[in-house]
Amino acid sequence: MSAPPLDRPTAPDEAALQALFDATIAADHRIEPRDWMPEGYRRTLIRQIAQHAHSEIIGMQPEGDWLLAAPSLRRKAILLAKVQDEAGHGMYLYSAAETLGADRADLTDKLIEGRQKYSSIFNYPTLTYADVGVIGWLVDGAAICNQVPLCRSSYGPYARAMIRVCKEESFHQRQGYELLLTMMRGTDEQRAMVQDAVDRWWWPSLMMFGPPDDDSPNSAQSMAWGIKRHSNDELRRRYVDMSVPQAEVLGVTLPDPELSYDAEAGHYRFGAIDWAEFKRVISGNGPANAERIARRRAARDDNAWVTEAATAYAAKRTGERASQEGPATEERNEPGVEQ
Repeated sequence: MSAPPLDRPTAPDEAALQALFDATIAADHRIEPRDWMPEGYRRTLIRQIAQHAHSEIIGMQPEGDWLLAAPSLRRKAILLAKVQDEAGHGMYLYSAAETLGADRADLTDKLIEGRQKYSSIFNYPTLTYADVGVIGWLVDGAAICNQVPLCRSSYGPYARAMIRVCKEESFHQRQGYELLLTMMRGTDEQRAMVQDAVDRWWWPSLMMFGPPDDDSPNSAQSMAWGIKRHSNDELRRRYVDMSVPQAEVLGVTLPDPELSYDAEAGHYRFGAIDWAEFKRVISGNGPANAERIARRRAARDDNAWVTEAATAYAAKRTGERASQEGPATEERNEPGVEQ
């Protein structure tokens, strides 16, 4: 059931518009594309949505490397469907950014030129097939913790896009966990492969939630605007609480000797994250940053002719429809004829 509409001011002055925006946010209503919004809110949304979209597109690469090497036709089909889902997520999110006046091609250019970022997690290589399962379990699990609250984001197109994204990410996590359960019932070599992958992906997964709250320059304002609902540290704590029991069922050890349950707080305590590594990777110096961007650049450049052809065809069709419709004419009544 939707909330009753807010009263809209008739005065077009910015103070009244700001007051309306503030009241909309305070009432936990949605901001829609045609609503007035502060420029800072619009810029923040474009930055966050673009980074999210870039992450979905770049995130196709680590698992995509295993499409031909997956061990069975069933596993190939599952992985292909997942990579295809990630492409769709990127398209939903670029479309949401376009409702704010952003241009999709411009966002891609900014990514390739290093003026916009994507999630640091995708700058790590997938060394074994077990990495595919661990990405599904840990990386997509972190994405779910991050993204489910975004279904209640204050910006309507973003929130609505996230509903479908989160449903599909939940399936991806279950698929990854099922793959790991299967491998853990296999040979000693397979179990060792899973443990090695967990050792390599656990800490980068914790970094996915962003820097600690006292070092996050955008979180407070984003939460005040209702763009995000929870702080980085709160989401990270929820993720650890969720992951530890899953690791126990799976039979793997999370690589943190300081990991322990605090009965009084009702949460797990975990060791210090290497934020120097996080900053190094997010700045473009991770193990696979150069490869990820090189591939994205090649995809843009090698397929530019497709974009140009589609744009030209769309313009042609628009012109044809306009010529068929002809100029608008005013209807006139003939004398003595009722209309």
